[in-house]
Amino acid sequence: MAKECNSKTCDKSSCEGCSNKGKNMDLMAEANSMSNVKHVIGIVSGKGGVGKSFVTASLANRMAAKGFKVGILDADITGPSIPKMYGLKGAAQADDDGIYPMETGNGIKVISINLLLPTEDTPVIWRGPILANMVKQFWTDVIWGDLDYLFVDMPPGTGDVPLTVFQSLPVDGIVIVSSPQDLVKMIVKKAFNMAEMMHIPVLGIVENYSYVKCPDCGKEIKVFGESHIDEIAAELGVPVLGKMPIEAAFADYADKGEFHQVVNTYLEAADTHMPM
Repeated sequence: MAKECNSKTCDKSSCEGCSNKGKNMDLMAEANSMSNVKHVIGIVSGKGGVGKSFVTASLANRMAAKGFKVGILDADITGPSIPKMYGLKGAAQADDDGIYPMETGNGIKVISINLLLPTEDTPVIWRGPILANMVKQFWTDVIWGDLDYLFVDMPPGTGDVPLTVFQSLPVDGIVIVSSPQDLVKMIVKKAFNMAEMMHIPVLGIVENYSYVKCPDCGKEIKVFGESHIDEIAAELGVPVLGKMPIEAAFADYADKGEFHQVVNTYLEAADTHMPM
């Protein structure tokens, strides 16, 4: 588990090096007694449709391939996609000790609302506070065991669920996911500013849908316009962790529930920015 303290609010003088610095410790949720998670990484965006689940799963696959013990907490309660990508279907098992996550073909532990519902297309029609509480239970009630990294796939925006994750879980850092449209600067800054206000480090930015390669000549076609991610990252003082093209093969693996076979080389730069 990341270093913690017992004070109600961390500050620089008493908690130098603490991952919870600046947070109100009264709001932090206690992990399941059978969980030992070293690092919690949030995958966020200021808007939907930019591929957060794809980036979450890609980062998880990369770290698992390096021999780390990895888990994914699917915090997108109303729009979960992680189980489908890995071909996982409920119901997850539980006993008096808690809920047991399911495992992907490459050994990643996963919990998602879709592993607890009667069918994968059962809608979740809940208000914000209930959604937030469900995500907190994925931390307190799920038996994660020993993990080096727990990646949290967040819903879009800066609402109840991201706020609950930032306040209740010992988040070591976040990765912001964007796309090349002109409005990306505003979207990235919203996510960045929320993280700053919550005292959460920003590990870097990933740009998705950067281009598509022509299958005949190999030319890179900028479907969504020119990228602005380098200038935005420089302005915010954070690294660019990757620029990912539209890859039909990756989408095919996800559709078939075989995403455990994907090793996303476009995110190679992210490896060195993960906390150790």
